[in-house]
Amino acid sequence: MTTYTTMPFHLETERLILRPWAESDAAEFSDLLSERGNGKPPVERIRKAVVELLAATESTGIALLPIQRRDEGDFIGYCGLIIGRSTLDEPEIAYELFQRVHGRGYATEAARAVLDAAVATGRKRLWSTVGTWNAPSLRVLEKLGFERDHLSMEENGEVVWLTRALP
Repeated sequence: MTTYTTMPFHLETERLILRPWAESDAAEFSDLLSERGNGKPPVERIRKAVVELLAATESTGIALLPIQRRDEGDFIGYCGLIIGRSTLDEPEIAYELFQRVHGRGYATEAARAVLDAAVATGRKRLWSTVGTWNAPSLRVLEKLGFERDHLSMEENGEVVWLTRALP
């Protein structure tokens, strides 16, 4: 098994700060997840999920990180690396932002920082999986150099699998 350097858990860009989760993020994380249209998850369940995310980060050396706007200091979503549908050797990049901040380049900016962090770990390839209906997310990944690999059909519809080789 290949050994990778631990991903940095604090990333900064011109407009954003990506940092480790805190249990105090649970209410806003719940609000974000409610935008998916499946109801609002109970904050206590999300608080437990945050603890699980922190434990997974400790054991895997990769992280899904909350995104804050630097100037406003507000939580606007998350971005990071996950095992997801892939593997620890070739993790997935994942992100989700509040609809109120869509269209401002934040997803691209955060994902670019996470991509650089993935390169620093020594990994050679990343994946991403996105519903075919999610054109904005597909554009973000294309800007970052991801290429379509294949499609799969899942219970929520068709999913595009994208990949990107890392230097």
